[in-house]
Amino acid sequence: MKRRIVALSILAMLPCLGNAQEAGALRDTLSEKKYSIDEVVVTGTRNATDVRHLSQTVSVVNREKIEQTMRPSLLPVLTENVPGLFTTSRGVMGYGVSGGAAGGISLRGLSGGSARLMVLIDGHPQYAGIFGHPIADAYQSLLADKVEVLRGPASVLYGSNAMGGVINIVTRRMHEDGIKTSLHTGYGSYNTLETELTNSIRKGRFSSVVSGSYNRTDGHRENMPFEQYGGYAKLGYELTGNWSTYADVNATHFNATYPGPVSAPLLEGDQRITRGVTSFALENHYDRTSGALSFFYNWGNHWINDGYTPSKGESPQNGRFNSRDDMMGISLYQNTRFFKGNRITLGVDWFRYGGKAWTKFVKGENAGTQRDLVDKHENELAGYVDLRQNIGNWLTFNAGLRVDHHSRVGTEWIPQTGLAFHLPHGVELKASATKGFRYPILREMYMFPPQNPDLEPESMWNYELALSQSLLSGRLSYGVNLFYIDGNNLIMTLPNPNGSGMLNQNSGSIDNKGVELQASYRISTHWSADANYSFLNMKNPVLAAPEHKMYVGGAFSQGRWNISTGLMYINGLYTAVNPDATENYVLWNASASFSVIKWLAIWARGENLLAQEYEINAGYPMPRATVMGGININF
Repeated sequence: MKRRIVALSILAMLPCLGNAQEAGALRDTLSEKKYSIDEVVVTGTRNATDVRHLSQTVSVVNREKIEQTMRPSLLPVLTENVPGLFTTSRGVMGYGVSGGAAGGISLRGLSGGSARLMVLIDGHPQYAGIFGHPIADAYQSLLADKVEVLRGPASVLYGSNAMGGVINIVTRRMHEDGIKTSLHTGYGSYNTLETELTNSIRKGRFSSVVSGSYNRTDGHRENMPFEQYGGYAKLGYELTGNWSTYADVNATHFNATYPGPVSAPLLEGDQRITRGVTSFALENHYDRTSGALSFFYNWGNHWINDGYTPSKGESPQNGRFNSRDDMMGISLYQNTRFFKGNRITLGVDWFRYGGKAWTKFVKGENAGTQRDLVDKHENELAGYVDLRQNIGNWLTFNAGLRVDHHSRVGTEWIPQTGLAFHLPHGVELKASATKGFRYPILREMYMFPPQNPDLEPESMWNYELALSQSLLSGRLSYGVNLFYIDGNNLIMTLPNPNGSGMLNQNSGSIDNKGVELQASYRISTHWSADANYSFLNMKNPVLAAPEHKMYVGGAFSQGRWNISTGLMYINGLYTAVNPDATENYVLWNASASFSVIKWLAIWARGENLLAQEYEINAGYPMPRATVMGGININF
């Protein structure tokens, strides 16, 4: 097996298929390092910061990499490029919600499905107001200018649900004056269609991005279609040289059918889901100070038929689950440099989230009536301070504290601290200790047995050492991370100590430790390579958190050809627990494009080209080799 992995890793470095950009576009990006140690990020401090000065690790996946993979969803791109991060899948396209859903996101064994990992859009929290977890189908590639992933607790800046880390989608913008329009369209296996049309404008102080998409597939199993409509628009205006404003809106609607596990096929498992988000921000940028005032509002409408399993003697459902949820918030922060090497950020957040869920009966003796499940909203109010101080040219000290008050649970104090050493020969050494926390979500407290309104917050500490270095004038970079996670008070479903049945209780713990490695090498003007690996050791195994994850990829660009390919190796992936079931597999994906003329390129993409048999969700075999092809038009 080891020889096979080595051989496949070498194969992945060869150009087999490639990306869908025009010739020359990728050549320019090859001079950029995906995990550059001097990358400027906003996620770790709320202001643009050289990543060298942060004591926590932030991985960056830029727009060029997103376009290179030609995938409509961001999650597969992040799975390949961020060590320690894994996302679940069950088919060619689409993740769905409710029972058997895929799109679960985990980082170092902490899951977004359990509301322990937060997705942000431009720094604003994105999760279902009732269920508290991200909605994977809402995170489309058309949104992102880049994605920043902070690997570790980010609760000081972002509060509850950022306990295990954050994925921050930085939205699209036009970087130079002009007008650009692009169309990406393709067709492939299982009657799968993907399209995206984007127009970008920048003229003087005004900028805009408008994008729409339509994607669909019949699916690789019977009774597994998926259809999605998406749209995104962002308008920006520079009021003065120091003040700017923007407003955006993003909406997606998808229709999915849940087919059930292959051992017990489900009928009528239909879902109709709409998710949306809008925001407005007023920003200021001065030499010694910068900040922003922003407002955001997220909403969702869910309609779900849980279906029935004929092989188990079940009959069609009489009721349909319905919910409306929302989340709104106001964030105000300002950072100031009082003297050389100093930066202090002060911020205030207010969030209100919740919604209403009910079962509407369409037949049976209760036809025409409905049963309410929950109708609640809760609030959070928080203030925080984040300090960064350079000591000479060799050390940066970071510290932060958040005071967060929940309308029902009470007040939490969240500290963090860390050091970043800037050593000779381009070496960076970092050490940090950060606390993460999570308030219980509405579903755990009020919906469905075993709900418990007396739940308390979860908490954990993450201890981390990181080493990185840039060599060969920046052409080669690498990094190594060691981490230990110690968590307690986790919410688990256990027998009710005061009665019959089961009850959600604060009785769980986390004891996770691991190693993460990443490297990037610009071999020449035409060739580049990158790789990452993560090892995760968990005292209590959880779903969708593989023990070993490795990715090796390469890209080539010359003349009219652009080519990229990569191998991902997964070992020790739990698809089920009690009883345990694990999967090991190797995936080979590749893509290519050829620029026919300046404004037209043809492209092709292949996934699972080794035709591996494997499952990520138990009972849901993934498709064998699939192919897509199409055209890109740019003018």
